[in-house]
Amino acid sequence: MFLAWGRLCTLSSRPEFLKTVCASKILGLSTFAKMSLKFKNAKRIEGLDSSVWIEFTKLAADPSVVNLGQGFPDISPPIYVKEELSKIAAIDNLNQYTRGFGHPSLVKALSCLYEKFYQNQINPNEEILVTVGAYGSLFNAIQGLIDEGDEVIVIVPFYDCYESMLRMAGATPVFVPLRCKPVDGKKCSSSDWTLDPQELASKFNSKTKAIMLNTPHNPLGKVYTKEELQVIADLCIKYDTLCISDEVYEWLVYPGNKHFKIATFPGMWERTITIGSAGKTFSVTGWKLGWSIGPKHLIKHLQTVQQNTVYTCATPLQEALAQALWIDIKRMDDPECYFNSLPKELEVKRDRMVHLLESVGLKPIVPDGGYFIIADVSLLETVSYPSFSIL
Repeated sequence: MFLAWGRLCTLSSRPEFLKTVCASKILGLSTFAKMSLKFKNAKRIEGLDSSVWIEFTKLAADPSVVNLGQGFPDISPPIYVKEELSKIAAIDNLNQYTRGFGHPSLVKALSCLYEKFYQNQINPNEEILVTVGAYGSLFNAIQGLIDEGDEVIVIVPFYDCYESMLRMAGATPVFVPLRCKPVDGKKCSSSDWTLDPQELASKFNSKTKAIMLNTPHNPLGKVYTKEELQVIADLCIKYDTLCISDEVYEWLVYPGNKHFKIATFPGMWERTITIGSAGKTFSVTGWKLGWSIGPKHLIKHLQTVQQNTVYTCATPLQEALAQALWIDIKRMDDPECYFNSLPKELEVKRDRMVHLLESVGLKPIVPDGGYFIIADVSLLETVSYPSFSIL
């Protein structure tokens, strides 16, 4: 009876009720429309909200999925690396903030390590910056050195964040492709992918601020030769251009190949930021520690970005990394040194993967470095494999 009466009352006053409801909805929509302008994203991130790695992570959350897409191996980090972290976590003063530009013991270890390759002293406090992963190094370099309207040369294919970070800084990416020139009767190798020197030179002009270099290359696994790097260096010097050299896979170079640092070429140290990664060096990608190495007059601008964003990196992780580096610095000529043992271990897995891909009719590009193998999957368009799917 009560419900019936309530409904009759509602119906009898329906016109007034609708007026009230409609007016409130119109007011609400109008207010929201005005407010939504304030909720809109900043123009500098327009179109940058999608990421292949976000999608990979979602898909890989399914236990039935094997994630072959992201840059980490299926092996555990060295035992001594984990032991160092375990010991350091128990030391009270190493659980507090440390120097914002890099924990003292870590920048000292990095300086000692890289002086062996640069053949000159590296000031640990002024020429090295420890960052939140190599991602942090890339971000600091681009934000600290690249201005709106600058052109930056990007070699295709490229690690996906290069373009996004450049566009966020207001720069214009200028793309130049690696082109494949396979040798008949030979397996396709990452070394078959090369830059056309004339095409590369045509991309340089007075607006060119920098070039993004990645060696060993992600995803092809190309390790640039000394001659190839010299072409790039000559153009950088001719056009007074910076070089942001992403070398996170520097220790993952397979036998028969050699990694060269473009910063060691004549005239390049003063214009190059070289980026490294603890995650790739010791298979601890979850630690998110990286570093930038370069001249003081460039590094200081990266430091400015860091002190106004993340400020510092995790102290215990930096100290553990420093101690792990000292262990391997002292035995760099020993086969047991992780820098030497990791590529040999991964080479066996690379060759196994190449064989597996070939056995199902695919054409893999055999990498000379890094974690990744690119393969021609065009056959999958005509052949059905009901037992699995490629996401």
